[in-house]
Amino acid sequence: MSYAPSKPPLDRLLAIMARLRDPERGCDWDLAQDFASIAPYTIEEAYEVADAIERGDMADLKSELGDLLLQVVFHARMAEEAGLFAFADVAAAIADKMEARHPHIFGNDAGSMDGKRWEDLKAAERAGAGATSALDGVAHALPALLRSEKLQKRAARVGFEWHDLEGPREKLLEELQELDEAEDGDRLIEAGDVLFVAVNIVRRYGVDAEQALRAANAKFERRFRAMEALAAAEGKDFAQLSLDEQEAYWQAIKAREKAASKR
Repeated sequence: MSYAPSKPPLDRLLAIMARLRDPERGCDWDLAQDFASIAPYTIEEAYEVADAIERGDMADLKSELGDLLLQVVFHARMAEEAGLFAFADVAAAIADKMEARHPHIFGNDAGSMDGKRWEDLKAAERAGAGATSALDGVAHALPALLRSEKLQKRAARVGFEWHDLEGPREKLLEELQELDEAEDGDRLIEAGDVLFVAVNIVRRYGVDAEQALRAANAKFERRFRAMEALAAAEGKDFAQLSLDEQEAYWQAIKAREKAASKR
């Protein structure tokens, strides 16, 4: 039997969460949670939304968006219990923000929205909130590649940027050399420097580093699984093959994909 079936869907969801968090009649697990314990689930659900979009699975997207909405409702309920804010305040805050960030739609400003104007509006918001650095507001919980790109973009907005690609290319070679020469205790830092410069290079080509690496991961997984399947079809154990034999399968799969793309 549905709980609060007569309520509109969003009001019903809020009522369900309130019931789950009821001190006397609620769920022990839900009552035991706090902002910190729920945060990893919030991040996970956001990634599952992205995964459903990437797979083009709209039925799953509907479900995953619901899971993500539940995370917002959960956080808002805990905040309301603490006397901080409620779900309605969250909705009002984002509504105000979207109106402020679209003055050409909801205000009297002329023109249209582009990347620079959007960043200028966000920068003005940060300044109004007391930001003291161009890097303020870049969340620490972001995936490392995404955060690296955002940090670099912020630095570039105030002029801290190579004038052309030769600078980061030379820096990449320098960082690779330093990684090669690093002692065990320094390799983590030097490896990070290599990745940071690599992000700078792909960013200069207008490529999103996080999306690029996700695409590379997907391509590698697809080709590796295809190699395993091809070897198995020929009665071979892929793990027992020499590196040269495995490389031959890799090249065969690449050639097959290339031929398929031309059809």
